[in-house]
Amino acid sequence: MTTYLETIDSRPDKIKNQPLSLSSLVQTLESLTGLPSLDQIYDWLEAAEISTAELQPYLGFKEGNYWRHRVCRNEFVELLVLCWRPGQRTPIHDHNGSHGGVKIQSGMLWETTFSYHALAGLQYQSACEHGPGSVTGSDVPDIHQLGNPDVSEQDLVTIHVYAPPLGVLHTYKPGSATIDVYTPDDIESLN
Repeated sequence: MTTYLETIDSRPDKIKNQPLSLSSLVQTLESLTGLPSLDQIYDWLEAAEISTAELQPYLGFKEGNYWRHRVCRNEFVELLVLCWRPGQRTPIHDHNGSHGGVKIQSGMLWETTFSYHALAGLQYQSACEHGPGSVTGSDVPDIHQLGNPDVSEQDLVTIHVYAPPLGVLHTYKPGSATIDVYTPDDIESLN
């Protein structure tokens, strides 16, 4: 089930090329009157200069799986902070109609991308590494996996913006043509 919503240029002009604190980013997202484009999300995340003090209420780690903290959500967009210990990663997934950007606040993010073919199943495409301050993301119908590499020996904090907010996601397994579904909840979920 894929949801398609048209994006509009709903970015206030005053935001362009100005540093965004966490509160400014939240205010920008809460003032939207339509879905932002992926380019707009990238612009906001690239302009974000968010301090550790601002993120403090959303920082928390756990063993076993990364931790997802919601900062804000409305009908057009959601903002999340994810906290990862070394070795933690998402399942291989798509965003089923949502597009989104990720800013690496601290640590090192590994991203692996895939393609899917009905007969061949999931196929590896590429992998890359993103350091602090980098912005990456995914469009519809991108399939990827994000994670904090075991060898990093440091925690990872990432800031995510999705439009529209995440709903039911598809998950994949290497070498399989089977597509499963996953619904993130408010506490623990995919990126």
